[in-house]
Amino acid sequence: MISRVGRRKFILYSSAALGTSLLLKACGGDPSSNSDTIKVGILHSLSGTMAISEQSVVDAEQLAIEEINAAGGVLGKQIQPIVEDGASDWPTFAEKARKLIDRDKVVAVFGCWTSASRKAVLPVFEEKKHMLWYPVQYEGQECSNNVFYTGAAPNQQIEPSVDWLLANKGKKFFLVGSDYVFPRTANTIIKAQLKAKGGTTVGEDYLPLGNTEVTAIITKIRQALPNGGAIYNTLNGDSNVAFFKQMQGAGLGPDKYPVMSVSIAEEEVKAIGVTYLKGHYAAWNYFQTVNTPANQKFVQAFKAKYGQNRVTNDPMEAAYIGVYMWKQAVEKAGTAEDLEAVRKAAYGLTFDAPEGKVTMRPNHHLAKWVRIGKIRDDGMFEIVNSPKSAVDPIPWNQFVAETKGFACDWSDPSKGGKYKV
Repeated sequence: MISRVGRRKFILYSSAALGTSLLLKACGGDPSSNSDTIKVGILHSLSGTMAISEQSVVDAEQLAIEEINAAGGVLGKQIQPIVEDGASDWPTFAEKARKLIDRDKVVAVFGCWTSASRKAVLPVFEEKKHMLWYPVQYEGQECSNNVFYTGAAPNQQIEPSVDWLLANKGKKFFLVGSDYVFPRTANTIIKAQLKAKGGTTVGEDYLPLGNTEVTAIITKIRQALPNGGAIYNTLNGDSNVAFFKQMQGAGLGPDKYPVMSVSIAEEEVKAIGVTYLKGHYAAWNYFQTVNTPANQKFVQAFKAKYGQNRVTNDPMEAAYIGVYMWKQAVEKAGTAEDLEAVRKAAYGLTFDAPEGKVTMRPNHHLAKWVRIGKIRDDGMFEIVNSPKSAVDPIPWNQFVAETKGFACDWSDPSKGGKYKV
């Protein structure tokens, strides 16, 4: 006979198990039929300062998985996503990556946003010889056969946006960023590029990630650029909210103080408020306003699933690309479990992405489309500079002497993954 306490526990555990089962079935996986599922991990910040950006990336990955499952899955199996929260904390990212690989036995992980989180999980993927699909622009200078980078390399975002500013907004730059690896490396690239092309860095300052004390930076910008000039912004998370609100409050509008951002996209514009951002710029490979049939389909599907008031953006599109390219690689390899076979199968794959046709190069980066957008009154981006073709990725930087010639090509084992070009 079950006691009252025992009965309560039985009902609680049974309800929890049923809820988990129904949730997994809704996401395309059923724990009672593991042979019919392929487990993948989704690892992003669902809490903390980076949740403002990363929640929407999870939504895009879930959309891709749902679409693939509805079309028959991968190798006749349904994809079962296991979602973990990195909580905007880099040790937590590493812990959750290890958990997904060791305990959940996923065959791939789609995850991270900041380079700090990617650097935190990289040793885990290297040790386990596992596979990470990373969906955000980054600073380059990395060459891992365990990571596929579906966001921009520096020559596909940072360098062309600096060139555009030099041609259209003047030669004086103030650099502001969050204090971690991507903004500092990005600004090293920018300073070297400006020096090579006749520009001037008049100031540079950083905030701890998530810090909102921007008054001192606003004062420095006004002092360094009394007559206006370009501001290059690599802030992330909640710091952007305070920065743009105080820029406007100080009278530093986009007419004299145009800001070029590489972490402000449609989702952030909506969260911060278009009032504070209209007239400023962002450099990405994708905007919701890109006019391609694939993008129209992507936007319609996303809004149908998550609501008509939702928006799409570049990291979401890069994450969506990653899931589909992994699917193609698995199908080409004929296996999801042999990660080496999947890795090699990915080389040369193409995908009709919302941004345009993309191609996976042997250096684990995509040939992508480079665009610059100006924020409109409706929160969307007017594309003011667009490409005629996709730009091949270069993981190293031509302006920083220490990285010249650095590249990677994992298609030829005799090169050991690294070689001089």
